[in-house]
Amino acid sequence: MKTGMRGTILIVDDEPEILTALRDQLEDEFDVWSAVSPVTALEILADEPSISVIVSDQRMPEMTGDVMLTRAREISDAQTILLTGYADLGAVVDAINHGRISAYAQKPWEPALLMSMVANAHEQCELRRALRQEQALLRGLMDGSQNALSFKDAAGRFVRLNAAKAAALGRAAEACLGHLEQELAASPEDAARITEADAEAMALGRAVERLEERGGTTAPRSMQVNRVPIAGPDGRPAYLAVLEHDVTDRRLMENRLHQAEKMQALGTMAGGVAHDFNNLLTAILGSLELAVRRNENDARLQRLLENATMAAERGTTLTQRLLTFSRQRDLALRSVKANELIHEVQDLILRSIGTRIEVREELAEGLWPAHVDPDQLELALLNLCINARDAMEGEGCLTLLTRNLVVGPAEAGDLTPGDYVSVAVRDTGPGMSPEVIARVFEPFFTTKPVGKGTGLGLSMVYGLAQQAGGVARVVCPTGGGTLVEIVLPRAREERPSEAGTLAEGH
Repeated sequence: MKTGMRGTILIVDDEPEILTALRDQLEDEFDVWSAVSPVTALEILADEPSISVIVSDQRMPEMTGDVMLTRAREISDAQTILLTGYADLGAVVDAINHGRISAYAQKPWEPALLMSMVANAHEQCELRRALRQEQALLRGLMDGSQNALSFKDAAGRFVRLNAAKAAALGRAAEACLGHLEQELAASPEDAARITEADAEAMALGRAVERLEERGGTTAPRSMQVNRVPIAGPDGRPAYLAVLEHDVTDRRLMENRLHQAEKMQALGTMAGGVAHDFNNLLTAILGSLELAVRRNENDARLQRLLENATMAAERGTTLTQRLLTFSRQRDLALRSVKANELIHEVQDLILRSIGTRIEVREELAEGLWPAHVDPDQLELALLNLCINARDAMEGEGCLTLLTRNLVVGPAEAGDLTPGDYVSVAVRDTGPGMSPEVIARVFEPFFTTKPVGKGTGLGLSMVYGLAQQAGGVARVVCPTGGGTLVEIVLPRAREERPSEAGTLAEGH
């Protein structure tokens, strides 16, 4: 099919001289197809959907021009122009009345008039095709999007909305058209917020993004709402496009991550205090025991020493409780298929990291089951993906990787020689310096600005790996990017097959 700025037209006439004259006149402005037979013309139309205008003679042996153009309508959306003699005006009137032709020109034709007629017909066809394409794209976007999408006029009334938006309003889409969203809002608070936000976007004349909490009869939802004003012919905003993305699950998971980090921070602090306090109490109890042994005759002093000993023992009990609290909770270790777990959590990962980050998978076939707590592994993967998103500043490529490892005595390091499963996240960010890598798993260490991170996310990942009997490590290649790898023991369910070694890179 021919493409480009030039239009493509088809001329049909059973007289070769007429075809030659028409081609000579039109081919400077258009790509021209020609046919001396209406049957051949219909075959060309079927093979060349780019044809935008058909110029046809009326009187031809196989079939008349108006009949041929009527059939052409069934296979092409091209504009049609009929060439006729004075005696054919009756056929022209009949064809126009039945909507079969766009225009007609009499023979002999006026060259300038015919050129103008063909140019106008081509422009109309292209405009109609462009409009139909835009309508199809908009329809596909609205029907295929799971996000709520709507269009409002300058007064705030719905002119288009998709099924997701209509479902959120609890009505059919047709029942919402012509209504203000405020009339259909779940609460007066929602109505007031919608009025304010819509007015702000229209007044600014540019896209506005907000995070909104939606109430109503259902559970509260967190919505990321983008409002985009659309200019009218006079350049002023005439319509408002509203795209709403539900981020409730992402925010809940982030809150869970923040809560887990806070609890780990509290446990770390409590453990440190308890250890120091326990050491002091051990010295105090030892000294009191010696003092009791050396006191023989002073009953009052004996009672004081015994009271002090009882208080110190109560302090020891308290420190034991603190130490119990500070320990990481017992993991529900079991056999986990890491590849399946990654597929299950991928939707949440995609919603958490945004649409500008490409997510890839390099998952090993025949991956061994890992011995790990699946809930904690999901949390660790999500944490690593969010860290990667932040490192790439919201745009780049994130890769989830798995592989089998056989660790021998030479490369064991902190691991016991044996079979392991590696689960890793790789990003295309700037990477880390050796100084940062050396401290990256330390609690409270972070390179983020104040208020943007606690520095406990990677500590949690490290703690998970250690409790499961594995390790966590960071690799930053010279060319940039970061790979964080969790190495987990293989669940003892089957014998090893082919595997890599710990020294192999991803």
